[in-house]
Amino acid sequence: MIRTNSALPMRVLPRRLVSVSFVVILILLLTLHKTSANGGGEFSGDYSKLSGIIIPGFASTQLRAWSILDCPYSPLDFNPLDLVWLDSTKLLSAVNCWLKCMILDPYNQTDHPECKSRPDSGLSAITELDPGYITGPLSSVWKEWIKWCIEFGIEANAIVAVPYDWRLSPSKLEERDLYFHKLKLTLETALKLRGGPSLVFAHSMGNNVFRYFLEWLKLEIAPKHYVQWLDEHIHAYFAVGSPFLGATEIIKAALSGLTFGLPVSEHEIFEKKVALVCSLRYQGTARLMSNSFGSTLWMMPFSKHCKGDNTYWKHFSGNTRKGHHTYQCDVQEFQLNYSGWPTNIVNVEIPSVRAGFGAYPSISEIADTNLSSMECGLPTQLSFSAREVSDGTFFKSIQDYDPESERLLYRLDKWVCSY
Repeated sequence: MIRTNSALPMRVLPRRLVSVSFVVILILLLTLHKTSANGGGEFSGDYSKLSGIIIPGFASTQLRAWSILDCPYSPLDFNPLDLVWLDSTKLLSAVNCWLKCMILDPYNQTDHPECKSRPDSGLSAITELDPGYITGPLSSVWKEWIKWCIEFGIEANAIVAVPYDWRLSPSKLEERDLYFHKLKLTLETALKLRGGPSLVFAHSMGNNVFRYFLEWLKLEIAPKHYVQWLDEHIHAYFAVGSPFLGATEIIKAALSGLTFGLPVSEHEIFEKKVALVCSLRYQGTARLMSNSFGSTLWMMPFSKHCKGDNTYWKHFSGNTRKGHHTYQCDVQEFQLNYSGWPTNIVNVEIPSVRAGFGAYPSISEIADTNLSSMECGLPTQLSFSAREVSDGTFFKSIQDYDPESERLLYRLDKWVCSY
């Protein structure tokens, strides 16, 4: 049985933005309409020349098919530019085909051999995920926000969306799509087009994307020009619903999957007795999909006193450096017993097995043993802090009961970075 304690509420699903976004929206709209200058080192030009750059959050960008996929036993197939995320009709009628277009290889983040999907572009990619009379309002993300901008008289070229493939790890975003080069070019184009810097408005995982971009920029621009470039191109940065210390919802995604409110199977990890053996159910469509994304572990909870060494260099060097990812914590992590989260964020009950085996028998040992001589013992309850989740201790503890943890540990080491 798995329980997570959500110390910092974080909504990662593609629903209406959290209430704090309305405050930021108001600030953005008022700022874009100012035409007088504020002294004291602030932007001294015409505020109507500012642009708004939107970096959407997790699962908040439409994905479209870039393949031809014949779906047996279904009248609906996938053709190039067909909507994949999110097309609820095809999800309901051809879930296996839909899943092929959504999942990635968990080890190298490549597409399924039979189908690939790519992010849509423009504001339409982030307004409604599943446009329609009924499904549109249910999947609305930025539509109301853009309508307010129009009502306030914001020019069409003043609001720019920068969608991305939210399934990918940060380094893969740049390696496959050159996303950070495109984001840099977008900011430079906005300056040239409107004559002023931009307001960056990031939501959910979009904040991780933008902060990663700032680190990538340090290696792209000469150090003496880095601050100058930021001053010229970015006036302000608004972080809404940012998982600065991670999100506990991602632990649920890793263990039982995220359904996103969709009719896909979600199998929670739980103890069950089969042939007198302690066993776990650990698979489901939702978990299979969630655990194929390199981005999910990017929002794994971590301690504010811990950091991975040379994390950005590791990703930007094209993985040419040898050795494993190391996770280092300062002395406060152990002295204060407070990591930014007020409590241990995961409590798990692991079944104990008697008849000669230790607390963590391997799956192969169980399979090769006379199962009739074994039975479940009393469960052992373990608690894990944010540090123990992000450094892999938690997944190592359940690895013998959950084979999926091996792939999670691999991705945690290769793709995830801590700030």
